[in-house]
Parts: sequence; C-alpha cells; structure tokens
Amino acid sequence: MAAAPSQPKPLRPEQEVELAELIAKARAAQQIIETYDQARVDRLCQAIAWAVANKTTFTRLVAEGIEESGLGDPVSRMGKRMKIRGVLRDALRQPSVGIIEEDEAKGLVKYGKPVGLIGCIVPTTNPDLTPAGNAIYAIKARDVVIFSPHPRSKKTTFETVRLMREALEAEGAPADILQCITQPSVAMSQALMAASDLVIATGGQPMVRAAYSSGTPAYGVGAGNSTMIIDETADVDIAARNSRISKTSDFGSGCSADGNLIIHESIWDQMIESLQSEGGYLAEGDERNALERVMWDDEAHRLPDTVAIAPAKLAAAAGFEVPESTTFIFVKGDGIGDDHPFSREKLTTLLTVHRYEGEFENALDAMRAVYEVGGKGHSCGIYTHDDDHIHRLGLAAPVSRIMVRQPQSKANAGAFNNGMPMTSSMGCGTWGGNVTSENVHLKHYLNTTWVARPIPEDKPSDEELFGDFYDAALEQ
Repeated sequence: MAAAPSQPKPLRPEQEVELAELIAKARAAQQIIETYDQARVDRLCQAIAWAVANKTTFTRLVAEGIEESGLGDPVSRMGKRMKIRGVLRDALRQPSVGIIEEDEAKGLVKYGKPVGLIGCIVPTTNPDLTPAGNAIYAIKARDVVIFSPHPRSKKTTFETVRLMREALEAEGAPADILQCITQPSVAMSQALMAASDLVIATGGQPMVRAAYSSGTPAYGVGAGNSTMIIDETADVDIAARNSRISKTSDFGSGCSADGNLIIHESIWDQMIESLQSEGGYLAEGDERNALERVMWDDEAHRLPDTVAIAPAKLAAAAGFEVPESTTFIFVKGDGIGDDHPFSREKLTTLLTVHRYEGEFENALDAMRAVYEVGGKGHSCGIYTHDDDHIHRLGLAAPVSRIMVRQPQSKANAGAFNNGMPMTSSMGCGTWGGNVTSENVHLKHYLNTTWVARPIPEDKPSDEELFGDFYDAALEQ
C-alpha cells in the first residue's frame, strides 16, 4: 500500500507575501504574452537564450554555481551551454501559435494554446541549464514561469533568471514572464506547485513525488542508473572513450552518467585496459571496500558527501590516493542486487564493470537485474554492431531511451548527432513513476485544441473488424 502524500508545510508570513506577489505578477504577464504572435515569441526565445548561453556569461554562471553548491566540474559543465542551443533549435523549428498541425485525411486541425503558469523546480546540479531550457520552451508556448531554486544553488539560479528578465525587458516584453523565488524551501516549492497550472520537477525523488501529490498536473523525472552493454562486436576503444566522457561529465552528477558496464567475456581484459588508458583507476581490495563505506550507509542509502566530486577527492574520502592523471574510478562488480551497492546509481566519478559470459541473453539478464535494483525507466545503452542485439535490447529494456554507441550523458537528453528532443528533463514512464516516457519538450508545455471536420465515413465491416470471431447468426 502506497504511503499517503505528505501535507504541505506552512509558509512563513514573508514567504506567503512573496509567493502571492509572484503569482499575481505572473498572471498579469500571462495576459500579455498569450497575445503574442509566432514571430514575437520566437524572437524572445532567442533573446533569453543568448543572454545566458553566450560563452562569457555562461562561464561566469558555471563558476558561480560550482562555488555556491560545491558540486560539479567547471570544464565539462561548460558543455551544457550547447544544450541550450539545442533546446532553442528544437523550439524554433516547431509552431506553437495558432495552427500547429493539420491532417487533411482525418479532417483534423490542432491549435496550440498556453498551459498558463508553470512551477519549475530547479536541481542544485543544473542551476543555470534548467531555468534556461525551461524558459525557452515556456516562452515558445506563451507560458509564464516561476522558478523554485535549490537552496544550495539559489544565487546562481536567481542570477540566471535575472539575466533572462533583462533580455525580456530589452525586447519590450514583461520581465515577469519569468520569476524566481528568493526564499526557497521545501514548503515554498510545495506551495508553488499547488498554485501553478503545470509543474515541471527536475530533482531528487522526494521532490518529484511531492510534485505528483501537489494536485497540479506535473512532469517529473525518475531516478537513473545508466547501464551499458558492451558485446563482442564492440569497438572497445570507442566504448571506453565514450564511457569516460559520460562518467566524467560534471563529475557524474547527472542521472544519465554511466553507472554500470556489462562486458562480454571475450573483450573483458581489453576493455579493462582501454578504460585504464582513458584515465580510469581500478580500485580493488581494501580500496574498493573503503569506497563502499564512504558512498553508502549500512542500509545502502547514498551518502551526500561523495556525490559529484573529482576522483582524487573521492579516493581521498576513502583514504587512498590516485594518480593525477585519473579521470574516474571503477570497480569490478561482485554481483547485482540490493546486497551489492555498486550495482546502484553512483552520481559521482565511479562506475562498475560487470562481466557476462556466453550468449547475449545473459547480458540482458544482467541488465534486467540492474534495473530491479534501481533506475528503471530512465536510460541504458549498447555498444555493438549487431542489429539483432540492438533490437533485442529494445524489446527487453525497461527504460524510456536507449543510446547506441553514444556517450549516455551527452546523448539521451538530445544531441546534435541524434534525433532525441533536446531537454534537461527526461520522463521515465510508469517504470519511474512518471506520466510520460518522453524527453520533456515543447509539446509538454502546450495545451492543444483539436478541431474536427466531417470526413467520408470510415467504418469497416463487422467481418473486417472481428475476423474469424464474427458470427453473422449472432447479429440476427
């Protein structure tokens, strides 16, 4: 039996005043933006995106965010400004005002309409990317947004929103299309979600669950535990390089970062060597045991102090040293299941390698076991040149997205060399307790009105519909 949702905590008087003012301003701005035509909202999308994603500004935001939160890597986090460009690309290529789709054969015309006020929950690991990406899609849909920042990175989120507000004002649009809570707390987030027309929640599972119990329609994300199968046909060097890229991106802070590699026995030794050539440090024996102690408590709950830190700091926390050239740490799996914490999500610069023997079905069994531990619904991937293996993984994997021969954390939220919609929020379907299994993008920020005109009758005969089950005598 599911636990009853927790009741929202009361706000302090000053928080009540702030939230009421934010909502009133948002509703006033909504009445204005919903009158804008397509060209107007497209230009506003470009303006706010450039205000944040230009190299000079984003470099400053990255530095401020990492200094404020103590999480992440300043070098790889800079790549997230390309994600803002990708979101803008996708937004500009789609209509959102007036007629957005027509199907003449079915006599259908669809009109895009705003959803209204969006409450956006911002994670501490993306205090700049998440507001920018959400703002682009929201403005494209003629919505307004109130952002609820994570307390650990609230200054960075507030600055990101301030820059976008300035860009709106420079274009003669209301700055209050985008606003940010200045006194963030769990209670404020809960109150915002209850007062919004739509919630987009990117963050930890407690916050996502709160979004779904807020009484407001919500898009949330599930937990990750990204797992990659590397079969006997794989290019080992490419697989190792992409694993390093995915694992080290922003110090493994994202749910998409590679967590488990399931490697065929025939290339096991070669893959271990290739991972080491990519800067991977193999921790064994006492070092492995020490890592487990600093990453999980006795009940296998992830400890926060080792989340999203450099491999040298992770090793130091465990009481050993790694070479300066180390880019990540990896351990050999000794099993998969609740009693094997290294098969869980790591959210740091450590991954686990698992060996499988024999047929590909054994790799699928290992993959299934991993997702029984955690991460069901999110993402997995495969390095193979066997299309049948790709197809079988597609049939078997309880996830919403599978990346083929790509660095997971750089690809599954959309990339310039795949067709996934660009986003910073990834639905995980009912596997992950989410309402959608898609990358959350423009369509999710829109209401849609369907207009249906009459068409020639499309009514198959009973014989066509029921096939061999049809018995004409029963219709007499």
